[in-house]
Amino acid sequence: MDTQSLQAFLAVAENGSFSLAGEQLYLTQPAVSKRIATLEDQIGERLFDRIGRRISLTEAGQVLLPRAREILVMVEDSRQALANLAGDVRGSLTMATSHHIGLHRLPPILKAYTQAHPEVRMDLRFLDSEQAYQGVLTGELEIAVVTLAPIPDRRLHVVPIWVDRLRFVCGKEHPLARQDQLSLSALSQHDAVLPGHLTFTRDIVLDTFAREGLDVSVGLSTNYLETLKMMVDIGLGWSVLPETLIDANVHILPVAHRPIERPLGYLTHKSRTLSNAARSMISLLDNAATPRDDRLGALHEHRNE
Repeated sequence: MDTQSLQAFLAVAENGSFSLAGEQLYLTQPAVSKRIATLEDQIGERLFDRIGRRISLTEAGQVLLPRAREILVMVEDSRQALANLAGDVRGSLTMATSHHIGLHRLPPILKAYTQAHPEVRMDLRFLDSEQAYQGVLTGELEIAVVTLAPIPDRRLHVVPIWVDRLRFVCGKEHPLARQDQLSLSALSQHDAVLPGHLTFTRDIVLDTFAREGLDVSVGLSTNYLETLKMMVDIGLGWSVLPETLIDANVHILPVAHRPIERPLGYLTHKSRTLSNAARSMISLLDNAATPRDDRLGALHEHRNE
């Protein structure tokens, strides 16, 4: 069972298309089909059902899928361990970050990294934090710099670097902007605009209200904080925004409640051998942590052990 056939199998399974898999692997569609046929001959089972233009995994394909991912991660891990012996910082680094962190936290780190290691080919992907978590878990990503989950996955090495303090905000002409002091209960009487469903930031906000026995009426959602800020500015509802994103276009609400905070940091898979390129990036990230964040990192490390 060769790795090229397994790579083709994964690409077709993930894209649901032989042609899209070919684009991903820089192969022609017939070449992808040939690799799948070779794999099917090797294992003696059909892996895909082809009904019209629709492609779906057979039962054998569903069984092979997680194992194929594990095999390819193990092969890459072995290659990486051998490459690290040379001590050079080169090769590729597959890394993901959220749009907000990529715009407001990472630029000086990325600049320093590319200047120090020009021979590293960086594959930087902008993803929602939740997608990045899955990418690290499946082995697609070597490192992710994202909003950290409230409950860390024990398979991951999770290290907080920064703490984002979230402030309650609204548009300058919103009725709440005229209040001198507000409670969470008063906020719950008005529509909110928040990050989308299943995002860590939304969960943190909703959990804050739930602990007070309150519900939040969410009128609109978006996963992009810059878009969320625009929606607040034009009066579509109140929200929470990181202090790094707040400017004169929005009104900070005087809410009588302790600040909501969300940890930002990096994560890697505990079972993966990191490349020298990834280790060098982690060194820069660790140096960016503040003393307070270091204490938070120790707490999270303890939870992961």
